[in-house]
Amino acid sequence: MTDSTASQKEIDLVGGRPRADVEQAYGALEASAGAAQSQTQFSRGALTGYVWALGRATAAPVTGADSHGAPDLLLLTSEVDAALVQLADQSLRTVPRDYIRGVHDAIAWVCGYSDDLPSGETTAGTT
Repeated sequence: MTDSTASQKEIDLVGGRPRADVEQAYGALEASAGAAQSQTQFSRGALTGYVWALGRATAAPVTGADSHGAPDLLLLTSEVDAALVQLADQSLRTVPRDYIRGVHDAIAWVCGYSDDLPSGETTAGTT
């Protein structure tokens, strides 16, 4: 085994990102938007996405699929896809659009599909 292979195995990944980066992103969002009076549907969704990706929830935030520990990249990707389907088809949504967008953005970042970290704010006018 080469040194680069050994060091890659030592990094604990959540999706495509180091766990420490995901923990830091979750902590920063929780600090800025975690208080009940400052939470938006978007920030709630993003926080829920992070919690699930980190393996601290028993069910996926969009599909409700059972989770036992941290989901792998395939399951994370499936949840991103499910969020996109619900965002595209309003008749499938049972929760606010901004919540689903928050879940999507957080998990898409965790998977490495986006470089944009979710913030506590969202685009005005979406529901």
